[in-house]
Amino acid sequence: MIVGLAAVIAGCTTTPTEPPAVDLPPPTTGDLHLERWWTEFDDPALTALVDEALANSLDLRAAMARVDLARAGVTATQGDLYPRVDIGVNAARSRVSRVGPTPLPEGFSSVGSDYRVGLNASYEVDLWGKYRAATKAAQNDLLASQYARETVRTAVAAEVARAYFGLLAADAQLRLLRDTLGLREETVRLQTDRAQAGIIGEYDLSQARAERAAVISDIAVTERLIAQNESALAVLTGRSPREVFTPKLVRTASEVALLRVPDVPAGLPSRMLERRPDVRQVEKQIAAASLRIDRANADYFPSISLTAGLGSESAALSDLFSGPAFVWSIGAGLLQPLFNLKNIEANVQAQTARREELTAVYEQTVQAAFRDAHDALVANRTTRDALEAQKERADNLRQAYELSDVRYKAGYSPYLEVLDAQRQLLQAQTLQILAARDVRFALVDLAKALGGGWEYETAVEPAATAAAKPQ
Repeated sequence: MIVGLAAVIAGCTTTPTEPPAVDLPPPTTGDLHLERWWTEFDDPALTALVDEALANSLDLRAAMARVDLARAGVTATQGDLYPRVDIGVNAARSRVSRVGPTPLPEGFSSVGSDYRVGLNASYEVDLWGKYRAATKAAQNDLLASQYARETVRTAVAAEVARAYFGLLAADAQLRLLRDTLGLREETVRLQTDRAQAGIIGEYDLSQARAERAAVISDIAVTERLIAQNESALAVLTGRSPREVFTPKLVRTASEVALLRVPDVPAGLPSRMLERRPDVRQVEKQIAAASLRIDRANADYFPSISLTAGLGSESAALSDLFSGPAFVWSIGAGLLQPLFNLKNIEANVQAQTARREELTAVYEQTVQAAFRDAHDALVANRTTRDALEAQKERADNLRQAYELSDVRYKAGYSPYLEVLDAQRQLLQAQTLQILAARDVRFALVDLAKALGGGWEYETAVEPAATAAAKPQ
């Protein structure tokens, strides 16, 4: 009686499936629409690349395969909830000893046949809910795999955007350097003529040639950066090895487009944790681990099995389906573990440790989510400030260069002043391009940190969500 009561009580207790409570900062904005945040840049080439990556990315294809694997796991565990029915067809022929303990009477043959056909059914009553718990755990695994797929989706979109903006910046740098090289070539020609005329010395000519060589070196570095970004985008979009080796990518070619960046509200959305698929993935993993603790605990209690058979058996094949050959059986059994309790206890402890591990992972994931959001919000503000400062610096240095060139041609200043102004202007223009790139990087990181890039209310299969609700 006591054992039975304890079993009933233990069978009714369940492990909480909710993640631990964490201290969260208050939201500062309403719900943002970031499902397709890359379209806010109003760049058709970027939109086409992201859509291509989401359709063909090998990382995303692998994540989808893991979802299919988890779905098969749900189907497998659901099979334990229903009776197993098999059809059997057997034929045997054997000979018995005539001089055994029970000798055959005269006239009986020692060789005989046995034919049997029938249905066999077996079912283990899920009295303690272990199979239901296992099925719910598998359903939560399926949900976790779907959220993991969406995490990959957000990462793919962000990486494509970052590579694309890096490519735009490198393109702009290359155009700037090539324009500058043209000026350096013209300067070297002028200085050569002036040196041959005895107006300047070899020092000024060597300086002009050195500045030209510096620009040629920078062009080579920038061309390498462009090639690396192109191949990275080809990989991210899932193109063939041939296209990765010789990538052909369409992109916006205007510096004006590069310097134009969209505005986004600054602050945390009210549903921050729901937006982050990595957080929701760990939530479902915790739920699955909790249910597996219940499944392991259920092994302490007896299992009840029901069996049944229905068919026909005959020594002659011609009589197999006759009325007298009809056979049936029915039975029930109870199995109570006695001497393997340590194994059960070890399994319970292992599943409990797994849940504790996931609880720590959940807290780390939430921490990382808010750190990402904090850093991205700060970067979004500071990179814009830096871009404005670089614009102002470039404008002032352009004026300084023009004045130094006028002063040099009028004989009021040495050529070194012009070279210094040119160097500073080139550096300022380059830093302006990089600052614009960094603003776009910050926007990409912000969209990713706030859980953008997936439809967080509809991306996970409704059937799997509904199946996993009664936890």
